[in-house]
Amino acid sequence: MVFVHPRHQTLCRPQRTLKNEMSFSGIGLHTGEEVSMKFLPAKEGSGINFKRIDLPGQPIIPATIEYVCANARNTTLGIADVRIHTVEHVLAAVRAFNIDNLCIEIHGIEPPVGNGSSDVFVSMIEESGLVEQKGVVPIVKLSNPVYWSEGDIHLVAIPYNGYRISYTLNYPATQLLKSQYFSIDIDTESFKREISPCRTFSLYEEVSALMDRGLIKGASLDNAVVIKDDAILSKGGLFFPDEMVRHKILDMVGDLSLVGFEFHAHIIAIRAGHASNVALAKQIFNYITMESH
Repeated sequence: MVFVHPRHQTLCRPQRTLKNEMSFSGIGLHTGEEVSMKFLPAKEGSGINFKRIDLPGQPIIPATIEYVCANARNTTLGIADVRIHTVEHVLAAVRAFNIDNLCIEIHGIEPPVGNGSSDVFVSMIEESGLVEQKGVVPIVKLSNPVYWSEGDIHLVAIPYNGYRISYTLNYPATQLLKSQYFSIDIDTESFKREISPCRTFSLYEEVSALMDRGLIKGASLDNAVVIKDDAILSKGGLFFPDEMVRHKILDMVGDLSLVGFEFHAHIIAIRAGHASNVALAKQIFNYITMESH
């Protein structure tokens, strides 16, 4: 368990896990391989853990920042030579439903992509239902700002009575993505309605480079949005006019869940991605756990 200085503990709530096991199978976004995944209820105090059931010994990787080993185009967790790629869409749904204890069994190296959003994972959680446990978990409220910046990427977490993310997306060379902004208080219902359906996206010019690196083998217009000049390439068009910035918020919810406990703050982000999200998560973790030392 993470030590949180008592002065940060503003609220407590019962720990939560799933009522029932739930399974889903599909292809991985980057590997393109068939993968199966199962959500299993977990005992209180056990946290969120991925379990590679396709490997000898079925190694377990906790979903915390300590185990982040790559974050270029997705967030990858690893321990020794074992990896789980593209965990952010799963973890965003888990965080939005305030699930504290869960075992995520995977037969493969990354979760199934679904439609490129968090919708399939939200459906799994809702179909299972949730159960409260005897243990309690603190909800930590920041008392001072925490920030991270590098070049034109900026993130700050400021004290706030709730959990809000305000994101500015900026791709200056692309007319459609020159500027998008969205701000939302994150709770279960707002995430499900406004954020969860939003799919991963890529610029057309980036697609061939990603393919050359052996990535996005499972990508298609069924599970991604591609932007070329002023055109949107996707199945069924956009779900929201600003779907891309909303997906960035989805990614951020998943990445910041790696702090390992629930916290309240207003996150203001400009041009952030997985690497900077994880950097801010580390800053928040260190602030809350080490401030007292």
